[in-house]
Formats: sequence, structure tokens, C-alpha cells
Amino acid sequence: MADVTTVVLVGVGGQGTILAGDVIAKVAVAEGHDVKLSEVHGMAQRGGSVDTIVRFGECVFSPIIDPGVADHLIAFEITEAARRLTYLAPDGRLVVNSRTIHPLPVLTGAVPAVAGVEAALDYEGAVFIDAEAIACEAGSPRSANVVLLGAASFGLPFAEETWREVIASRVPPKTVEANLRAFELGRKACAEGACEL
Repeated sequence: MADVTTVVLVGVGGQGTILAGDVIAKVAVAEGHDVKLSEVHGMAQRGGSVDTIVRFGECVFSPIIDPGVADHLIAFEITEAARRLTYLAPDGRLVVNSRTIHPLPVLTGAVPAVAGVEAALDYEGAVFIDAEAIACEAGSPRSANVVLLGAASFGLPFAEETWREVIASRVPPKTVEANLRAFELGRKACAEGACEL
């Protein structure tokens, strides 16, 4: 189905991946696409893995995907990017937040951290965005997810104004201005070349 675009967002609980997936889905609907959305967030409240799949196009039959078909993989942290790399199509776009969140066994010293993950992602063509730093620049440290939406938006076929309208409708009213700034800065990072493959 060449007319279907697949976006996979991965991270851990508390990073806002589910909100980001919901925003992408609503933007796609607002622009007239058929959309399917799937979320896997079993232990998300305890920092567990979160996967969100958004598929849009003229006619989408299922939110379920096979490995190697994601047109866009947006990773909210480095470990989850590596863990879910098999989703990405050979010519897919890989945008990774440059933050690493170690799992509990690593934090407790039960197992060592895996070395070379960032280098391996770089080899696969990853584009790294320091979403936390950009969110702080926007005045909202918790808006790293919206920074990543800005980065994702640069490669998706939707009008910037549609993104802004949907984001404004989905974030708390007091944070609209800061979130829109976070979106703009994430998009600007890509416009300036950070997100080119």
C-alpha cells in the first residue's frame, strides 16, 4: 500500500509519546486522511517501553505493521530507538532524542549498560535532536515531546498551521504558548539541516 504512511513513536512512560502520537493522528484526520492508531504501553507508568503506531493515507486497513515498514521512526530516547530499529524501512527516516534513559537493571548495577548504541544508530542514519535542551530554550522543559513533533513535522506532508491548531487543542491551556514555541524550535532545527538524511 504505497499510499499509506507509517509513523512509529517509541520511548518510555512519562515522555509524552502517547500525546505525540495522538497529535499526529489528529493532524492527519484534519487534513482528510484515513487514520489508524495503535498504542502499546503496558508498564508505561513505571518507565516501561511505549510504542505508538500512526498510519495514515487514503485507506488504512490496520494499525498493525510488520518489521521494516515504518517510513518514520521517532525515538524519544536512545535505548528505545535501538530496541525498535527493526520497525524502520530501509529508506525510512530515523529521528532520535539524544537522551538515554537506562532501564532499572542498569541503574541498580545488576547489568552493565550496552556500549556503542549511539554509534550504531548513527551508522543507520539517525538524526539526533537534543529535545530537552530545545524544550528548555522554549521555556517548557516538559515539552521535549512537542520538540520531537516539530522535528517529525518537517518530514510529514501536513500544513504547519494544522500542526499548530491541533497542538494548541491538545496541551493544557497554560502551556499552549510554550508548546507552540517548542514545536517551532524543533521544526527550525530540521529546517536548518539537523534533520536532513
